[in-house]
Amino acid sequence: MAASVLQRFLLPVRTAGKISAHRETGRRCLLSAAYTDTKVWEQRQTEPQSLGELASLMDRSYERKFPVSSLTISRTVDCISSKEEIDQTEYYLYKFRHSPNCWYLRDWTVHSWFRQCLKHGAREKAMHTLKNKVQFGMFPDEFTFNLLIDSYLKDKDYKGACSVVEEVMLQEAFTQPTTQIVSLFALSKYLATKPDLSWQEERNVGAALMLAGLEQENSVGISAQLLGHALIGKVEMARGIHVVFHQMPLIWTPGYLGRSLAVMERVCTDTGDFKLSTEVLDYLQTILQELSSTPSETAEENTAENQADDSIDEEDELERAKLPQYTAKFKELREQLQAQGKEDSSSLEALTSDLAQEKLSAFEQLDVAEYQKRVQDWEAERRQLVEREKEMREKAEQERLARQAARQAAQ
Repeated sequence: MAASVLQRFLLPVRTAGKISAHRETGRRCLLSAAYTDTKVWEQRQTEPQSLGELASLMDRSYERKFPVSSLTISRTVDCISSKEEIDQTEYYLYKFRHSPNCWYLRDWTVHSWFRQCLKHGAREKAMHTLKNKVQFGMFPDEFTFNLLIDSYLKDKDYKGACSVVEEVMLQEAFTQPTTQIVSLFALSKYLATKPDLSWQEERNVGAALMLAGLEQENSVGISAQLLGHALIGKVEMARGIHVVFHQMPLIWTPGYLGRSLAVMERVCTDTGDFKLSTEVLDYLQTILQELSSTPSETAEENTAENQADDSIDEEDELERAKLPQYTAKFKELREQLQAQGKEDSSSLEALTSDLAQEKLSAFEQLDVAEYQKRVQDWEAERRQLVEREKEMREKAEQERLARQAARQAAQ
């Protein structure tokens, strides 16, 4: 059912003029060269090291049950020079994460790891460590997330870009406007390919749309919220609320389809210029129709799984009973939207492209300025650690010499 709904939802743009306009805006809807430029990062001061010597040092330390310092793992990541060395370094990142010093993995080391993966054509390794973030300690900041999303977008790998956006959603990192816009762009591009989504993908994409949309006070944000709630609501109706919020940053309260209608009601009563995409409204209408017309089929599809995990409870049954009310409310609200001229015939993809064309450049400049300052702060912190390391080595050497002198005196 997921495939048929999405195929009906993601209709082609209706006129040649709109297609032309979308193509024009689509060219700019990626991060600029200034944003992805590596100059600021590569100009920082680094310490020339041998990966082989660092690996030997870490191996000896782990064998003796000694801690490996955050500087050592940072130097290891910084000195990567080939795709083959990415594999070797991945092993030591895992070892460091499972060592007593695991909490001291530095933010700049995480950033450096993803830059190295992109630089040496090992994006699959970046995604592997990101998907297994708890095992590797890979919790990147939003600037790093944006670089990774952008790399997929430039290759027109929209599914890959959405995989990164899902990680942004799970980390609840939609605080920067740039991340919000780039994420919504990736999601809309992926949905425009008419993917055959599993229910897990519907939930994840829906949550990403909803959470990113909540940060955007415009027609794109409102339409994304509606679509996100609708996707989550569809999963809720079929499989229960427990499946929806399991390992997800979502509220546990049932009624996601009801929340999608609340979005429509907000637009109806709002005095501003918010509009909802007709395409998104058509999608919600299709969901309500299919849930209403084939309840037995939906139940049969999920009977075995629901019996296995006992995910459907009394609360879910009460929510399903509201479906006729939701359908009637939708018709009423849509008539109001049409009467008020608050439907936008543009697709979500086109609306998001227009938003990126209009707003992304200004937000990029703010991000780049903040990133430059962050790199300076990282370098200041790194220099302090290097100085502390030097002092500790000198102290250890003095203590060693003192012990040696004491032994000689005793003899």
